[in-house]
Amino acid sequence: MTATAAPPDVDPTTLAVSTRGLRKTYRSLKGRHVAVQGLDLDVPIGGVHGFLGPNGSGKTTSIRMLLGLIRADSGSMRIFGEEVPDHLPGVIGRIGAIVEQPKFFPTFTARKNLDLLAGAIGAPAAAVGKVLDDVGLADRGKDRYKTYSLGMKQRLAIAATLLKDPDLLIFDEPTNGLDPAGIREIRTTMRGLAERGKTVLVSSHILAEVEQVADTVSIIGHGRLLASGTVADLIRGGAHAATQVRVGVSDLPGALRILTEAGLAVRLDGRQLVVDGADDPADITRRLAHHELYVDELVPVRAGLESIFLQLTAGEGPGTHIAAASSHTDGEVA
Repeated sequence: MTATAAPPDVDPTTLAVSTRGLRKTYRSLKGRHVAVQGLDLDVPIGGVHGFLGPNGSGKTTSIRMLLGLIRADSGSMRIFGEEVPDHLPGVIGRIGAIVEQPKFFPTFTARKNLDLLAGAIGAPAAAVGKVLDDVGLADRGKDRYKTYSLGMKQRLAIAATLLKDPDLLIFDEPTNGLDPAGIREIRTTMRGLAERGKTVLVSSHILAEVEQVADTVSIIGHGRLLASGTVADLIRGGAHAATQVRVGVSDLPGALRILTEAGLAVRLDGRQLVVDGADDPADITRRLAHHELYVDELVPVRAGLESIFLQLTAGEGPGTHIAAASSHTDGEVA
C-alpha cells in the first residue's frame, strides 16, 4: 500500500482540519530531529477521525502546532477554513482540546471544578449539568475529584472541553493508563459526541483500540503521512488484508506437515493452524483433502489497522513499534 496524501483540491468547507507541508524540526545538543516532515492532514467535518502512529511519530507535535502552542517551521494549517495560528483567536471558541493531563482541584467536587472553569471562560452556569450528563457523570458530580477513577477523571476533562459547546474536539492519547472499563467509557463518550454532530480528532498509538471508534483515520510514521481514508477502505486495501487463514482439522500435526511441505508459512495456535500468505484459502482445503484430511473450519482473518500500519512501515527500521500502553505527562485543557 502506498501513502494516500489528500488531493490539493479538497473542498475546504468539508474539512474541520487541513494541513499542507507541515514541518517541525527540534534542535538539541545531539543535533537536529525532524518531528514532522511535510505532513498533509485532512480531517472531515463530523465523526471520529483517528490520528494514528507509534510514540514519537509526531502526533502531539502536530496537534500543538494546530493549537498555536508551538510554531511550525513551514507549511500551512487551517481549522474550519481559517488559517492558523494567525486567525486562531477567531476560531478558538469552536475548539475544545485535551492536549495532556488536565489539572483540577482534588478536594473540590467535579461540579465545583466545572463551575469555577465555566465562570473563568464565560460559559453559562447551566452548561455544567449538561456536560456532566453528556459524559455520564451526572450522578457523580457531587463527589470529590480525588475519589474519581482514572477513567472518570478523563471523562471530567472531556466535560470541561464541552463547556464552550465546541464543534471540534481534539484528544491526544485520551486512553493512556486506563483499564479496559475506562477505555470503553472514553470510546463510548467519543462516539456519543460524534453522533451529536461534533468532530472528534483523537490521536493514539493503540491502533486496534481506535479502529473500534473511528470513522476515518490518518496513519503517520516518522512525522509523515503514510495513509488516510475510511477505516473500511484502508483495511480492504491492505496488501495482505485476507491472506491469513485459521484452519481447523482433526489431525493438526499431519496438516502442519503437509502445508509446510507445500511452502506455506504455518504455525500451531491452540487447536487450530494459522496459515500466512494463503492467496487462495481454498487451496488449503484442496491440499489437505488430497491427503484425506478434511477441514472443519476455514476462516480468513480480517486485517486490522495495526497490521496495515506494520505493512506500511516494513523496512523503515527502528521506531515503528506500537506499544500497548504508555505513560503521559501532565498538562492542560484548552
